[in-house]
This record gives sequence, C-alpha cells and structure tokens, in this order.
Amino acid sequence: MIAITDLHHAFTIGKKGAERHMPVLKGVTLTVGQGEIAAILGKSGSGKSTLLNVVAGFMKPDSGSVHVAGQETTGLKEAAYARFRLAHFGFIYQNFQLMPGLTAFENIALPLKIKGIAKEERELKVLRLLQEVGLQDVADHYPNELSGGQQQRVSIARALVTDPPIILADEPTGSLDSETEADVLELIRSLNETWGTTFVIITHDDEVAAVAHRQYRLHDGELMKGEKRYVI
Repeated sequence: MIAITDLHHAFTIGKKGAERHMPVLKGVTLTVGQGEIAAILGKSGSGKSTLLNVVAGFMKPDSGSVHVAGQETTGLKEAAYARFRLAHFGFIYQNFQLMPGLTAFENIALPLKIKGIAKEERELKVLRLLQEVGLQDVADHYPNELSGGQQQRVSIARALVTDPPIILADEPTGSLDSETEADVLELIRSLNETWGTTFVIITHDDEVAAVAHRQYRLHDGELMKGEKRYVI
C-alpha cells in the first residue's frame, strides 16, 4: 500500500548567504502493507512527523521515492496531489482539529460536502459512522460539549467518512488520559479489523505502538535496524 525508498529531506535554516542544511530524513526505506496498522516510533525531532508530511504530500523530499497504492507521488504537482490526497487519505490529529462552530454530525459530514456528495447520502454515511464510533447520542453536540475521547472519535469518523484506504494518524492519543487512550486504540484496532483500512500511526509511545502489526523506529532521521512485525 505504501512503499518509501531511500527518502532524504533537510530543512534550510539561517539567513540568506549563511544558510545551513539540517538533515531530517536520512535514507529512510520502509513499507506498509494493505490492511496493516503500522507504527512509526521516535522521540521529538526524530523525523517521524516530517516523514508523515512527505507521505501525505504536504512536503516534497529532497530525494527518494514514495509509492502509494501503486502511484509514485513525489512528482505530483500540488493540485494533482490534493486530488490524490482526498481520494486516498484520511487524517487524525493529536489536537482533533474539529470545526468549533459545527456539531459532531456536521464535522464528520464536512469532507463529504467538500466532495459534493448529495445530502441524503451524506446523512446516511454519517449516521452509520456515528453508530460505529459510539457517538449517536451526541451527534448534535459541539466540540466544546464533548470530552477529549469523544472529540477524537469524531475526528476518527471524519477521517473514515470518505472511505479512504489509508488513515494517517499523528500522535492520535497524545491529548488523552490513559483510560481514554486505551479506548481510542481499541477503536482503531476494531475499525482496522472490520473495515480493512490501513493505518499509519506516528507516536513516541511504545504502548500506543503496541496496537500495530508493524513497527518502525526512527532515530535522528534514520530507521533503526530490527523492524518488528506482529500478528494481533
């Protein structure tokens, strides 16, 4: 599903004429199979969020390649990648990134509205997902009326509503307490099992990574040896 080969990326810092290049990704090569949960572990500054942004097409690497669902993506122009992103990815964020002026129902429906899906079809899909994530009783609540765990469930439902084959999750439990974290991870595991959706989870937490079938660990932009693969 995702194949990353010899990926290099550096940030340029400093004033013009005195720039310095700070390598962030140093020859990263990894694969994520269809229907897997993959965890990319690393401390802050290890390069894991940069890697996720490159896969998502928000950043261009200096060299190397990324193939997603058989498509080489690093050469796509911005408009083409925006279309590709909408068709292939859903996103889950640490801080949820919900629209505060929209209800849970409306937040989940928003990607479908952007895609031009008819109202009746939108409503059916959103109602089904609200039940799937256990939020049917708070569909008309606004984000500030929901707990952190409920907000993340809304975020997960929003990521899934367009039926993307891949969900990219950046520290999806970083804002949650341990009990709520366990509930959200169980939901991710259950959705992966039921829907067959591929999940790529960025995390610094080994307990979060334990939900994954495959684990990779980044250290100073390099992939450490000893990839782990599990069957859950």
